[in-house]
Amino acid sequence: MGLFDMFKGDSEEMTPHFAFAASLLYMMGADGEFDNEEIGHLLSVLGGAKEGGSIGVGANNKALLDRALKYTRKNTIDAFLAESAPVLTDAQKMCLLVNLIDSSLSDGQAEAEEQVMFGKVMQAFGITEERFKPFFEVIVLKNDRSVFTNQAHPKNAADYQVKLDLTK
Repeated sequence: MGLFDMFKGDSEEMTPHFAFAASLLYMMGADGEFDNEEIGHLLSVLGGAKEGGSIGVGANNKALLDRALKYTRKNTIDAFLAESAPVLTDAQKMCLLVNLIDSSLSDGQAEAEEQVMFGKVMQAFGITEERFKPFFEVIVLKNDRSVFTNQAHPKNAADYQVKLDLTK
């Protein structure tokens, strides 16, 4: 035990739900800013609540988010991944990855820093790009709202059909 370890008193056991909340914060902050769309995504997955004219995280998850904020300020993404990967099931890892991609694309594009972080998370979780590709394609489709505002979008062509390749 180091001299300053006594100041780490707010650290608690890593749980899947905590890992989910913390991972979203790491992704949101990867490019150095928390975009409105990313905050909206966080509220939608953690549960929002209206209080005094503003919307914030619901009471059930406020403590979770506060703890995750403290954790992400003190720990690197690498330390987080080393601690969280062993406690997550395959389904939890995939759910977390799908939500990270959704968050990173919520503002229209995944920034370079977000792409790098996502690659780190996939690698730490032992998930290949090949395995994740169908999930990625669905989230990209979900977040490409330009199909509604750009009639010349290639996916709006009369002969285009959205398909998911599951043969691999």
